[in-house]
Amino acid sequence: MLSHDQDTDESSDDAFASSRRFRMVSIDVFRGSVMFLLLAEAFHFCRVAEAFPGSRIARWLCYHQTHVPWRGLVIHDLIQPGFSFLVGTALAFSIASRKRRNQSTVGLLLHAAWRAAVLILLGVFLRSMGKSQTNWTFVDTLTQIGLGYLPLVVFALLPRKTTWIAIAVILLGYFAAFAVTPLPSWDFEQTSVGVPAEWPHWEYGFAAHWNKNTNLAANVEHWLLNKFPRAEEFGFNGGGYATLSFIPTLATMLLGLVAGRWLRDFAYREDESPPTESPSSDDGQLEIESRGLAAMRLLIAGLVCLAIGYALDWSGVCISVKRIWTPSWVLVSGGWCFLILLAFHIVCDQMGVRRIFFPLIVIGMNSIVAYVATWILPDFISSSLETHFGGLRTIFGEGWSTIVSGSVVVLVIWLMLFWMHRRKLYVKI
Repeated sequence: MLSHDQDTDESSDDAFASSRRFRMVSIDVFRGSVMFLLLAEAFHFCRVAEAFPGSRIARWLCYHQTHVPWRGLVIHDLIQPGFSFLVGTALAFSIASRKRRNQSTVGLLLHAAWRAAVLILLGVFLRSMGKSQTNWTFVDTLTQIGLGYLPLVVFALLPRKTTWIAIAVILLGYFAAFAVTPLPSWDFEQTSVGVPAEWPHWEYGFAAHWNKNTNLAANVEHWLLNKFPRAEEFGFNGGGYATLSFIPTLATMLLGLVAGRWLRDFAYREDESPPTESPSSDDGQLEIESRGLAAMRLLIAGLVCLAIGYALDWSGVCISVKRIWTPSWVLVSGGWCFLILLAFHIVCDQMGVRRIFFPLIVIGMNSIVAYVATWILPDFISSSLETHFGGLRTIFGEGWSTIVSGSVVVLVIWLMLFWMHRRKLYVKI
């Protein structure tokens, strides 16, 4: 749906025009940063690193633009948890906005169900591009968020303590379900599930419960996807991703909901409509003190999540794996999300530094368009460059031509988003 006005969760100009302190620019900037990392795939830094083997910067950029094979994380691995976390963060503002407009609980739930269905189908559509038939897979970022979105809204409407209970139940239940799943027999051939015989990331002992394509999520994936029409039987996911990850992804979104509540509660008074006049000096002091409390909570939550998550990973009790969204991954990635949001909150919301983040705000305010664009436009733009300005490799060389092409791709997509932003055109689901 194309709109000139949006709820606060989409963070349009109109939504926050009445007051500086009613706008959380940090959410837009964080979301824009996440989407920029996705857009930056157009730079193909690993190709650049091959062209410049002596460049440490190119190797570092390549390393952080590829997902880890299994355990651990790099910057690129934080894209999906960042986007998921921010869905919960924005929901805290969206629910408050809709309640101020006296939308009923039934109306909220119907809207959530509609949004969930669209996200799921849009994810399937994008994954089916270039396929001979519908590619029924549910591991796309949008699909994973869609599968957990309705429960997320339900928890957002329940008393707040249920959010923490839900996070604990999800993490402990997911851990227990994997832990009790029988391991393969001793003579099992891991190559039969797409894992190389000498794969260095294969775990032994208790950690083996989270091995690639031999875990609970992989078993469910094999059963589920073969229920849908397919050209051939589904055997395993080459990357080890699984539909069942939407359950712990819900926990990530709930952590984001907690963060959003803290920001919203301590940015302005719960029972107060957005102020229409400049706040008094007393109100300004209250705002400073309350936002300091919100920042402290974000800091503590981030450090606690990181401490517990890394402890579980390092001990081998529950290794941190994004591809199956293990409980320790929820805590590690959630901890980083808390801290990143805290940094943007301090700089953008408290210190008021916003102009330098304008390019990211433009991306963050139309994140769905940006996400879809990364699937559709890069190849088209790159091929058009070759068609109309052929010989880039001859002119610039292999490495620099890749950077030039990637820069044009990112610039064209950003200009499209900027055009929409100037006309206050925001796509929301």
